[in-house]
Amino acid sequence: QVQLVESGGGLVQAGGSLRLSCAASGRSFSTYVMGWFRQAPGKEREFVAAISWSGLMTSYADSVKGRFTISKDNAKNTLYLQMNSLKPEDTAVYYCAAARGVVLTTTPKTYDYWGQGTQVTVSS
Repeated sequence: QVQLVESGGGLVQAGGSLRLSCAASGRSFSTYVMGWFRQAPGKEREFVAAISWSGLMTSYADSVKGRFTISKDNAKNTLYLQMNSLKPEDTAVYYCAAARGVVLTTTPKTYDYWGQGTQVTVSS
């Protein structure tokens, strides 16, 4: 069992930066694939980024590639999402998620555990 709690969301102007954190509880954090997803009002939840259990492999949605960076600190049981050059279209509730297995996955239904989400609002 893994419990996930996101933090770090807020209101920022376009072009600004935010760093999201996801604190995980549970002894097996280091063995999970971790991901960030987001959901804007009226839209489906979409993949943002994922990282392997070792932290050596990452995957990004095309819309955030080059602007967002996913990382994890297994010693601190924490997942991060550094978001730079934010755009109004990045506005959404951001969720972290954990998936059993070793394959980087971008599909929400393949993730087993979810946090409650943190709101990110980017003003123009």
